[in-house]
Amino acid sequence: MVHMGAMDNAFFPRLDSIDEELADIWPVPAPVNLELAIILPTFNERGNLAPLVERIDRAIGTAAVWEVIIVDDDSRDGTANEARALAQKDARVRVIQRIGRRGLSSAVIEGFCATAAPYVAVMDADHQHDPALLPGMLAALKSGEAEICVASRFAEGASTAEWAAPEREKLSTYANALARKMTGVELTDPMSGYFMLPADAARALVPRLSAIGFKILLDLLATNDRAMKVKEFPLNFAARREGESKLDRAILFDFLAGLYDKTFGKVIPTRFALFGTVGAAGVVVHFLVLTSLLFVMDHAFTFAQSIAVLVAMSFNFWLNNWLTYRDKRLTGAGELLRGWLGFIATCAIGGFANVAIATFLEGQGVFWVLAALAGIVVGSVWNYALSSRFVWGRF
Repeated sequence: MVHMGAMDNAFFPRLDSIDEELADIWPVPAPVNLELAIILPTFNERGNLAPLVERIDRAIGTAAVWEVIIVDDDSRDGTANEARALAQKDARVRVIQRIGRRGLSSAVIEGFCATAAPYVAVMDADHQHDPALLPGMLAALKSGEAEICVASRFAEGASTAEWAAPEREKLSTYANALARKMTGVELTDPMSGYFMLPADAARALVPRLSAIGFKILLDLLATNDRAMKVKEFPLNFAARREGESKLDRAILFDFLAGLYDKTFGKVIPTRFALFGTVGAAGVVVHFLVLTSLLFVMDHAFTFAQSIAVLVAMSFNFWLNNWLTYRDKRLTGAGELLRGWLGFIATCAIGGFANVAIATFLEGQGVFWVLAALAGIVVGSVWNYALSSRFVWGRF
C-alpha cells in the first residue's frame, strides 16, 4: 500500500513550482503605488478632455501617481470615444460610459467605487476648476491636516471674476448659508464641485448618499455622522473652455430636493414627493384654465374640462421633465413628443383608476372627501410608477 504522502509527492507538483510556472505565463507587473484618482463626470465635454488631462499632468508631475476616471453619461458628442482614444495613448486615463443613467452625483459615486487609489478628487471637465490645487489638497490629506479638502470660490484669495454670472453667484451665496446649517460644517463654499477626500471614507458613505442632483459634496458632508475636518483652498473660478454648462436655473430646486431627501426622504421617496408637488401645481393650472373657459369665454363645461385636462397634463409633463426628472431630462423634438404622448397615456390610465377607486369607496359608504382623496392617491402612485418607467425610464 502506497503512503498518501508518497502519492502526493509522486503525482502532485509542489505549489511553489506551479506559482513559478504561472509567473512565466502571466508575469505580475510591478506595483504602481497609485495614490490619487481624479473623477471627471462628463456630458458633452469631448473637446475639453485632452487639454484637461495635459493640465493635470503638468500640475501633479511626479508628485504622485494618479489616474483620471472619466464617467460619461452617454454624451452625444462622442465624449466617451474621445476618452477611449486618450486611454489608448495614456494608461492613466480610464472611462466609464453609462447607458440609461444620468446625474453628476451618481456618476461621482460610480467613480468612487471604480478605483483602487487611496484618495479621490472630484472636479469638472470644463476647465473652470484649476488642477494646480490638486498637489496641495493631496498633501493636506496625507499629513492628516484635513479629512476633506475643498476648493472654494468664496474663500479669502479666491476669485469669480471670470465666471461672469452674478445671478448664479448670488444664488450660490444663499444656498451656502442653508448648506452650512444643514451640515454643521463652517465652509465658505459647501456647494463646491471640486474637492478631495480618502476613497475609503467616500465609499463608506456611499450606501447612505442621496445621489440626487449635482451637489455631491453637500451630500457627503450632510450624511457623515460627525463634522469632518475641512481645509479650504482658494479657487480662481474660470470661464468654461467650451460647451455649455450642465447646470441651469433648476439648480436651486435641485438643492432643495437634496435638503428634503436628507430630512424626509426615508418616509416619502424624494422623487415621488416632487412628482406630487408638480401634480398639485397642475391642479391649480387645471382650475385656472377651466374657470377661464367657462366664465370668461363662455364655453360648454365638457369642452372646457377637456381642454383644462389636456393643458394640466402638458404642464405637468413639462415641469416634471424640467425638475422631477432633471437627471433624466428628455431633449429634442422627437424625445419630447414621444415623452408627452406617453405621459398623456399614463395619466389617462391613472385618471381612470382614480375615478374607479373613488366611485367604489363612495358607493360603499365612505365619506365622499375621503373617497376622492383615496382615488387621488391611487391615481398619483399609478401615474408616478408608469411615467417613471415608460416616460423617463427605459422600456
